[in-house]
Amino acid sequence: MEPIPEDWQRGLVIVAHPDDIEYGAAAAVAHWTEQGKDVRYALVTSGEAGIAGLHPRECAALREAEQRRSAVVVGVTQVEFLGYPDGRIEYGPQLRMDLARVIRRHRPEMVVTMNHRETWGPGFLNSADHRAVGSAALDAVADAANEWIFPELTEPPWTGVRWAAVNAMVGITHAVDVTATVERAVQSLCEHRAYLEALSPDSVREQAVRQVEMATGPKPGFDAERAVGFELYVFGG
Repeated sequence: MEPIPEDWQRGLVIVAHPDDIEYGAAAAVAHWTEQGKDVRYALVTSGEAGIAGLHPRECAALREAEQRRSAVVVGVTQVEFLGYPDGRIEYGPQLRMDLARVIRRHRPEMVVTMNHRETWGPGFLNSADHRAVGSAALDAVADAANEWIFPELTEPPWTGVRWAAVNAMVGITHAVDVTATVERAVQSLCEHRAYLEALSPDSVREQAVRQVEMATGPKPGFDAERAVGFELYVFGG
């Protein structure tokens, strides 16, 4: 297993919901921002269907605020929400076009997204939102570079994406050494306080430590005490 390339300056993380980044990938984001890289977040929904008993209008504002605070912990200050309905994202041209627009606007060299496969591993089904966003984000990299696929976009094409890294549990090909940034990832996930309190009676800190430790364990063939794994796609930028 090889290290993720790090000869880039601007990255864009595209996920479906608030907290998706914090379940592992935030440790890598903290590692990159400590190097001085410019990393930005784009979230397709506001996670408004994520807390039982809390109306989506109230929940959306709460979860957006938690995500912004969480991002700051790992050195990210630019966070945007695309306003798609939580739990009802559909893969298709509209989603691809909107993500291509985001990529053209932020002009990243590295795109980071989430597991787009059916499962997280045997017996663990991945959500429909995750599958739709992960697949659309990968396709949107090519869409953003092509002036003819979505000619209605006003932003100029962006051909500068060199890699897309999919944060996954299985099928990983590359990793990031996050031994020094695990605690910042835990603190980042702790900012999703209302969400975690609704999930479990365990303390927010206990949940965050457990989840981050599970996502940042040692990776076979990679020399690091703690690491985040990715499936890396190479583009021609």
